[in-house]
Amino acid sequence: MNKQFFRAFGPAVGRVPWTEAVRAGVGALVGLGLTGLFLLSPLIDLQQGLFLMAPFGASAVLLFAVPNSPLAQPWSAIVGNVVAAVVAIAVCMIVHDPILKIAIAVCAAIATMILCRALHPPGGAIAMTAALNPDLVERLGFFYAVAPVGVGTCALVGIAIGYAHLTGRRYPFRQFDEPSKHATHDRNPSERLGLSQDELADILKQYRQSFNLGVEDLARLIGAAELQAASHKTGPLYVGDIMSTDLISVGPETPVSEVLDLFKRHRFTSLPVVRDDQEFLGIIFQIDVIDHFKNNLAEHMRGIASQAGRMFRIETATAGRIMQNRAPQVRAEDSVASLLPLMADGDVDAVPVLDGKRIVGIATRTDLVAGLTRMAARVDDDASRAIAPAAP
Repeated sequence: MNKQFFRAFGPAVGRVPWTEAVRAGVGALVGLGLTGLFLLSPLIDLQQGLFLMAPFGASAVLLFAVPNSPLAQPWSAIVGNVVAAVVAIAVCMIVHDPILKIAIAVCAAIATMILCRALHPPGGAIAMTAALNPDLVERLGFFYAVAPVGVGTCALVGIAIGYAHLTGRRYPFRQFDEPSKHATHDRNPSERLGLSQDELADILKQYRQSFNLGVEDLARLIGAAELQAASHKTGPLYVGDIMSTDLISVGPETPVSEVLDLFKRHRFTSLPVVRDDQEFLGIIFQIDVIDHFKNNLAEHMRGIASQAGRMFRIETATAGRIMQNRAPQVRAEDSVASLLPLMADGDVDAVPVLDGKRIVGIATRTDLVAGLTRMAARVDDDASRAIAPAAP
């Protein structure tokens, strides 16, 4: 057997940051913990069927580890689990052979979930649990689909929505026709593919990926791939080639009023916040300063503080309080291609360039456009020389 055969048994999932593993694990801990506290509360009558089930652990994997999966969406989770429970109970009431009952219950549950466009893998375990527990079926009947299945799944989904919001993820996943982040009817720049929702759905269907990827996610991936491919045509270009190195920075204790003066004097859209040894701490964008004053003004108008007290707070606010410390970062040796997806949608105006913990430059959208323009001009010159007729 060749190496390809054995490689097929290796990991199919790419490496992910350890922080993502922790985020998913803590999410499952919170989700199952809170659901268990509710379902196992001594204030609840256990005879009503409210208890934790092993399939909820499988649902937690999908809801907290892969929230973008179509199999993890609220419709799939709630409807899938409930439908599987209903079908399994019906099968158990008709079929009495233990082995046949399990096989038919799981088979029928899978087929029904697919027909309802609500495939959720733990639904198979929900059906099998019912088929393996005749006493449970006899005691609860079709109420098994309501509690614990329906109630428990709804609780997990609700917790997953809140947890995703708190940890910077998106759940439920984006809809293809939702407004752009700029609150206009245009799609985000990186997702303007010239392909309709139906065409993207047909691509997923053609490659049998409808259960693995949503239409919106496919649009985002195609857009990112196009940006990456476009960057290859410009030849080798690195962040260090285009970044600004004569930096104007501020310290964490710099008053916001001084930050405003620097924005006005230098016409920058961002300022890095550093320690004395140039250790990077965060970055301030103009919108951060605007948001700060807007929030202060709103509090003042609501009468939360006196005018004198509010003005004192504005004057003593510092750069360290309003900076962003989770902004994207790059290295000087990174390809300019790494900047394209960050800046294409307008989320990021400037990206700090770090050497370890020290900031060595900053790459702005203006730097990126200028660098790509120079490279494009160079490519055009090379092409012109290639097609120019040879001298006689």
